[in-house]
Amino acid sequence: MLGNTFYDPIKRGIDIGLSGLALIVLSSVILVTALCVCWQLGTPVLFAQTRPGRQGRPFKCYKFRSMTDERGPDGVLLPDEVRLTRFGKLLRATSADELPQLFNVLTGDMSLVGPRPLLMDYLPLYSAEQARRHNVRPGVTGYAQVNGRNAVSWDERLALDVYYVDNRSIWLDVKIIAKSVIVVFRRRGIAQAGSATMPRFEGSKSVSEKSKA
Repeated sequence: MLGNTFYDPIKRGIDIGLSGLALIVLSSVILVTALCVCWQLGTPVLFAQTRPGRQGRPFKCYKFRSMTDERGPDGVLLPDEVRLTRFGKLLRATSADELPQLFNVLTGDMSLVGPRPLLMDYLPLYSAEQARRHNVRPGVTGYAQVNGRNAVSWDERLALDVYYVDNRSIWLDVKIIAKSVIVVFRRRGIAQAGSATMPRFEGSKSVSEKSKA
């Protein structure tokens, strides 16, 4: 791996160049997707959620909406599998819902490649080893996404994230981007069996077992 002195600025330059180019080339796709989301799900078209970035610093992560806002009699949002429409499943299967994150890359909150930004309330649940996934900028795609995506367990997924942190290089980034295109077209690993999306992270099994010992 290139030393961080060289790797980080080179990667940042690539992020700016490629995300800017992608926003121009895919502008019509982004516009059509936004119109379809508005037609199918209404407004707002974008879903913004605070996620942890590099070193756990919070930022607003943007996606196209893929779920309805349906709530039960108690006012609580219904489960994901109820709110995720057929159109929303298509958005996720093609990763079109992630296109707005190109703006996050351009502003420096994210990178094209890195561990996916998860939820803020997961932060205290990580082991010290798993928390190292936040040593780099989160990515639009990542090593875990091309090695099982959401179909692998949380422990496996987080271990893959840490592997990327320890072995990151421009060449590995190029391979991940190329493989991501294949994964999207094959539509594999979108969700775990029996779940519409990825189940919530409840903490590492290894950490839980140690605490019981």
